Parts: sequence; structure tokens; C-alpha cells
Amino acid sequence: MEFRIERSALTEAVSWAARVLPVRSPVPVLGGLLLDAEAGSGDGTGTGRLRISGLDYEASARIDAEAEVLRPGKVLVMGRRLLDICKVLPEGPVECAVEGSRFTVAGDGARFGLSVLPLDDYPALPPLPQVRGAVDAELFAAAVADVAVAAGRDDTLPALTGIRLGLDGDTMTLAATDRYRFAVRTVPWKAAAPGESADVIVSARRLTEIARSLGRSGPVSVALDAGSAGFEHAGMRTTVRLLEGRLPRHEKLFALEDPAVAVVDRAPLTEAVRRVSVVADGGSPLQMTFSRADASVTLRAGYEDDVASQRLPAALEGAEELTVAFNPAYLADALASFEEPSLRLLLLGAGQRALITDGAGTGAHRHLLMSVRPQLV
Repeated sequence: MEFRIERSALTEAVSWAARVLPVRSPVPVLGGLLLDAEAGSGDGTGTGRLRISGLDYEASARIDAEAEVLRPGKVLVMGRRLLDICKVLPEGPVECAVEGSRFTVAGDGARFGLSVLPLDDYPALPPLPQVRGAVDAELFAAAVADVAVAAGRDDTLPALTGIRLGLDGDTMTLAATDRYRFAVRTVPWKAAAPGESADVIVSARRLTEIARSLGRSGPVSVALDAGSAGFEHAGMRTTVRLLEGRLPRHEKLFALEDPAVAVVDRAPLTEAVRRVSVVADGGSPLQMTFSRADASVTLRAGYEDDVASQRLPAALEGAEELTVAFNPAYLADALASFEEPSLRLLLLGAGQRALITDGAGTGAHRHLLMSVRPQLV
């Protein structure tokens, strides 16, 4: 095997594939990246394709890059060591080759050697499941980021560490909850066949990494089977094992009966929450008092002499005055997931559910929080 490739292209491809490599593994070859150089011309030389693949027990990644292939072939090398080498290589063309039991990487006077791992011990990359349709890469990445903040971190409840991926007709629904908050985002998508539907849970951490890495333009193919999900975009293909279980259905939770409705500008509210939360030690609540007569909301946090407050314009309907309180970190996460200029807060009262959505009330992005009991400040 021998090929030439630009340092930037090699580094980008190795970095993308290495995302799925386990930090520690009892099986050494799972720390490897498989490099497969394939010539593009009939005589076995010339411009061709370099395919780099990696996998662990939960996920796999494969990416294609253009390379000048002088001798086709395959090699398995330690992935993180190769990535470390790529990061320090000089800019410009890089020459790579297998020389006996060593894989060499050279560029602009710098030369590195890597031990070759046994190819026969390397498991086959899992195939891409059945493609169910496609979604816009930018919309998909934004939707995953919007709901991932609500996913749980407790590995003893695996399903709550995931994001629900629901497919129904021309709509994709993403949802996540840690039992204290619940985020839902819907985006349009193009089904591969009429009546396409699915309801699965994908690791929030894995799906966030995938969505960030797939690029910001063009369609992302979404593939699903009984045990895995796959995503493909612009020469990049990745699979991830599905989580078992199901998330609670959000429809009934989000149906609030006769709520008071507050409308607030998002940016000032986000900044006020950040500012007032400085004195909210130990997760103490941030209190919000809405007044219809004053068309305002007053944010308060802290105890005794260590307190903070700020007043903002806000419209309130359905009540003359209403006080609610939230975990300040949860509230900040929820507000940061929106981009619209104004937000609607549907409020039932202290200690009850509160729903945040965009000011236009489209319902495409909704975030449910549990209000806690306000405390005197």
C-alpha cells in the first residue's frame, strides 16, 4: 500500500473516524483504524479513494477521501496514535506507505513509523441499515442540539440518556427527558417510501457527535433496523447501536389546561437568568413573578443578604399575577436552545408544569420544565 494525500484532508478524515474509538478496550484491535486505499484507474495507480473506518461495540464510522493511490491495499494501525501524528505533521502533501510490518507517514522532512495491527483479527464493519429517508443536515444538527440538553446523565437508566427519534409521514420528531424536563423538536423530512414510520432511542451523546460531524448542508440519509441507526452524508457513514426501552409519551404532559401565558423577549430573559443565577448557590431556585398590571416579570434569586433581582418587560394573559420558580441551570439550558426573538411561557403555577415555546406558538420546538415551590428572597 502506498498513497499521497494533503495533510489537512488526512487529518480531517482520521479525526472523524477516530471519534468512535474506545478510550480503553480489552480488545486491542478495536483501537485501530482501517485504511483502505483503492486506485481509481485501470492500471492500479493514480488518483483514487482512501477509506478510513473505525468501530467499537456501540458505533462505527467510515469516511472516504480523495488520494493519489500508487499501490492499493489495506492496513490497520492504532487510531489515536495516527491522529496525534496527523496533528503535528507539516502542512502540504503527505506520503504514506506500508513497509514490511510498519506503516510510514512522511511530509516535508518529517517522518513517522507505526506498528501494523493484524488485519485478520479486525471485525467486519456493520452494514448500513435500511435507509428510511433523508433530512436536511443543518436542521437535523440544530434539532439534536435543542433536545439533547434535556437528556439524562444517569447510566443506570439507559433509555433516559437517549434521544427519541420518531418518524411519521413527512415529520421527524426528536425528544429527550431526564424526568425533570422534557424537550421536543419536530423537523420536516423526506421519507423513502409512503407511510414510513419508526420510533427508536439513540444515545444522546452519540447522536450529538454524529449531528455535529456530518456537515451543515445537504441531505443526511437516515437508516434504521431493529438494533441500530445509521447516518450517511457526503462520503461519511456512521452507525450506532439503539438503546432499549422507550421514553414517556409527551403529548399528555404537554397538554396544559387553561394555562396563563407570558410572552417575553428571549435575549434579555436569557441574559437576566444568567445574571441573577450568580447568587443561586447549591441549585437554589430562581423565582419569576409575572404581573399583568405592570406588564413585567421580576427575576429573583438568593437568600438573606446574598440576593439578586432584575425586572423585564413581559406580557401576561390568563392571570393578574403569577409566581413560579425553576432550577436556574435547567431554565438556562432551555432558553439557550431557542433562537426565536420572543418566547411564550405557558404556566400553571408554582410546583406545576411549565411549557416554553417560540413566540409565534408554532409548536415545532417545545421545552417542558417542572416549576418548584418559590422561596422567600
